[in-house]
Amino acid sequence: MRKPVVAIVGRPNVGKSALFNSLAGRNISIVHDQPGVTRDHIVAECRRGEFPFEIIDTGGIGEQIDDGFSAAVQAEADVAVAAADLILFVVDVRAGITGVDSTLAAQLRRSGRPIILIINKSDTEKTDPLANEFSSFGFNTSLITSSAHGRGMDDLVQLVTQQLRNLGIAPPRRSKDDPLLDEDEEEQHLGKRQPIKIAIVGRPNVGKSSLVNAILNAERTIVSNVAGTTRDSLDVPYERDGVPYVLIDTAGMRRRSKQDTSVEVFSVIRSEKAVRRADICLLVIDASAGVVHQDHRIAGLILEARKPCIIVLNKFDLYHPTGKFHERVTQFQEELADDLFFIPYAPKIAVSALEREHMGRIFKAIETVRKASQKPVQTSAMNRLLQEAMQATPPPHVSGKRIKLLYATQKREDDAGPIPTPEYLLFVNNEDLMPRTYQKYLENTIRAKYPMVGLPCILTVKSRRAGEPKHAPARTRKKTNNPVNKSPRKKGQRAQKAKTGRKGG
Repeated sequence: MRKPVVAIVGRPNVGKSALFNSLAGRNISIVHDQPGVTRDHIVAECRRGEFPFEIIDTGGIGEQIDDGFSAAVQAEADVAVAAADLILFVVDVRAGITGVDSTLAAQLRRSGRPIILIINKSDTEKTDPLANEFSSFGFNTSLITSSAHGRGMDDLVQLVTQQLRNLGIAPPRRSKDDPLLDEDEEEQHLGKRQPIKIAIVGRPNVGKSSLVNAILNAERTIVSNVAGTTRDSLDVPYERDGVPYVLIDTAGMRRRSKQDTSVEVFSVIRSEKAVRRADICLLVIDASAGVVHQDHRIAGLILEARKPCIIVLNKFDLYHPTGKFHERVTQFQEELADDLFFIPYAPKIAVSALEREHMGRIFKAIETVRKASQKPVQTSAMNRLLQEAMQATPPPHVSGKRIKLLYATQKREDDAGPIPTPEYLLFVNNEDLMPRTYQKYLENTIRAKYPMVGLPCILTVKSRRAGEPKHAPARTRKKTNNPVNKSPRKKGQRAQKAKTGRKGG
């Protein structure tokens, strides 16, 4: 059975996003005192009550914001209201009733949906009497809250739960055998694959939201020719060929000098966080404009976060449209090899989100990267490869000393996620003797042997500590005549013994 859906509706800047974040239990919507900050509707799950339900934070509706797409925001809210089982109509107690509030209240009454009036921003009991004027709206159920301070949130969860029960919506069972089974346990119980989180990143107006819509085959996010339409990072569940995904549509990352409002700064920070929590990143580039400096910076962020990456060449229908497709792809890939030389491992996929062409190639590439990440390198093979590389090109001297490789092994983590980034630990005599250029040489050596499509190669160099083995612990060493633990004998003592031996013979 599906989860109940609760939509949060209200004019801009009445505290909808703060209310949403409080119910979701984490900051998902950007909270700011500038009207119209939330543009897309954002979906999350509230698990604070007796049973979970989905909450939708709609874009602020009712006020015209002169930025090119207020009509699209209104349409988004209409979609959310139509999909909701229950509506939370949020107003600002300190501002009182506005004309927009009255118009919106009338529209919501005509929708026929159950409505709870949330009289928000009443931080203390002193402002509670101001809520009386909102009784003129005629809604049967209301609650005074302060979402920014958490006031009334527990009461709201109980009220929503009771309203949903009155509507005949029973708690959804996650398992036939155990209705109280935790969601993570349920996935293990049912043998489901962990969703692959895909961050879709790029500078403004390269077509990220259009790409999400093309994948979903629906107008899920607002698409406009105005740069920066998406301000929040939107998590969109998606399943393809039985494989679960979460698409993270991020705000466009502008150069810091062009982030003209603090909201845009928050959006970029949210996008950078989305990169860090993603399993793989799709770097979207406008093929018609080519690679620019900001593309370099975003690629650097992905590399710095050590995330797998696929480069998506969007708007490819505009790149030399008269040429043959294969020849155009080859030409653009050659250009990318020079412009994004520091991530040569990232596969390049040419698509047109507007025409919805070649979407399947993206997921084929993701599966290729996932399979590559699941192939560990044996410790013995890794040590043999690196020893041969160091013999072929010995490391340079640093302060008269040279680094020595004791052993190498691949780091393994139990909770690495569906696409783990390979990391190799190199234990050496002194990590300070490893020049960055030589470390890069060893990285290239590993990648030449093990291509690791779409995956960064991470080498972590560590000095051997006292008590740690000098060689790989999994390797059995043969006995030698090297007197490691014997007391050294002086040259004269060895000569005297040899002389005595000859006499005794």
